Amino acid sequence: MRLFGGMKPSEPFRRQIQRVALRLSMLYRRNNRKSRDLTALLLSLACVALPAQALELKKYPALRDLAGEMEQKYGFSRTMLQRTFRCARIRPEIVEAMERPKELLPWYQYKQIFLTEDNVRRGVQFWDEHAETVARAAEQYGVPPEIIVAILGVETRFGRHAGGYPVLDALTTLTLDYPSRSDFFRGQLVQYLLLAREIDTDPCLIKGSYAGAMGLPQFIPSSYRQYAVDFDGDGKRDIITSPDDAIGSVANYLKENGWKAGAPVMEDVHLEGTLYFWIERLGLKPALPAREFPRYGIFPRRLDDKDQRAALISFEGDYGPFYRLGYNNFYVITRYNHNKRYALAVYELGESIRQRREREQS
Repeated sequence: MRLFGGMKPSEPFRRQIQRVALRLSMLYRRNNRKSRDLTALLLSLACVALPAQALELKKYPALRDLAGEMEQKYGFSRTMLQRTFRCARIRPEIVEAMERPKELLPWYQYKQIFLTEDNVRRGVQFWDEHAETVARAAEQYGVPPEIIVAILGVETRFGRHAGGYPVLDALTTLTLDYPSRSDFFRGQLVQYLLLAREIDTDPCLIKGSYAGAMGLPQFIPSSYRQYAVDFDGDGKRDIITSPDDAIGSVANYLKENGWKAGAPVMEDVHLEGTLYFWIERLGLKPALPAREFPRYGIFPRRLDDKDQRAALISFEGDYGPFYRLGYNNFYVITRYNHNKRYALAVYELGESIRQRREREQS
């Protein structure tokens, strides 16, 4: 197919076409599920309009500014930065993937992705294979082993699906072509370049998710730099190829974000009346002491600590909404991924793995 009369459009024009094509394709998918042929055509247009190609700093003001910051603030050389960005590519499919995150699914669909027999079986196997490391991390950081294991299961299926996008491509694409969060991803691109220097790795080589997350636990660059630990004692913080470092880093992340050893995560609740609606609107962060809940028709199944703060959280069940009390540790899991469905998947997968493992060992 010859586009633009066989003439090569300018780069800004190609990028504008790519944005329009992606937006149109998403609108058609949302509003007219039968328009699959048109959707496919629009997505093809996006890819034709902007083929992957090496980037030149001089053509991108945002990257020139970033390079200047890396030179002046962090001592990077302009030559090295130019060489680095020549291996980067703008990838339209990354922008599209950002527009359809799994976390937007209702719980009754979301759970089917993670709460599977295969995940439970592989979780028990992973725990058994790394039992000493998991136990050491749980002891050192105060995080239950099933929570550590479950996070690795939800994030990457225990390392089997850690992402196939070059992290440099992902962060560069989102810095340039994802305006709603470009400032965030620009910050992560800075952090990534610093990380690559710290761990003495070519930034062109590391692969991860479409959002630039890396390794078994899918840390974004800032989290890698802040929370990754050397848990196997080899002198390196390697969450990409070292399961031991990944296990310790997950536990450290949760502890540093406020995990309380021995405290509950969540529990079932019985509701009466309609006043509980106002408590649900307070959000995910625990705000109300448990002793106050009965006044609003909220009755925990057990009430061990009346001063323990909790949040009332709703989920989309198969036959309507259901509710749980989320304590501080549930909220901490949402600091790993800011989504209540993610945190529930981690908790329930962890419980299933723990129960299966206990049965097999009894």
